[in-house]
Amino acid sequence: MEEYLPLIIQLISGAVGGNVAGSILKNVSFGKLGNSILGILGGGIGGYLLSYLGVDTSGGMDLSGILGSIAGGGVGGGVLMAIIGLIKNAIAK
Repeated sequence: MEEYLPLIIQLISGAVGGNVAGSILKNVSFGKLGNSILGILGGGIGGYLLSYLGVDTSGGMDLSGILGSIAGGGVGGGVLMAIIGLIKNAIAK
């Protein structure tokens, strides 16, 4: 179970990041459920990209691993939600 903890943290923080971005950028928001789903996807992608760039997010329960997972997930979730929202608005025009 401990090997999945960073991924779980990334997905949860991604959902939070997606909803925070949706509340800040109301014109690109998909609603709570849509923001959460996009945030979860972005959280997983953000964590993967951080590990690809050499940031160790698989450290388990140490502070740097947890903070890396939270940062990667939250930022990834918010960024993906905002990008998809901007694309949706551009297509709708």
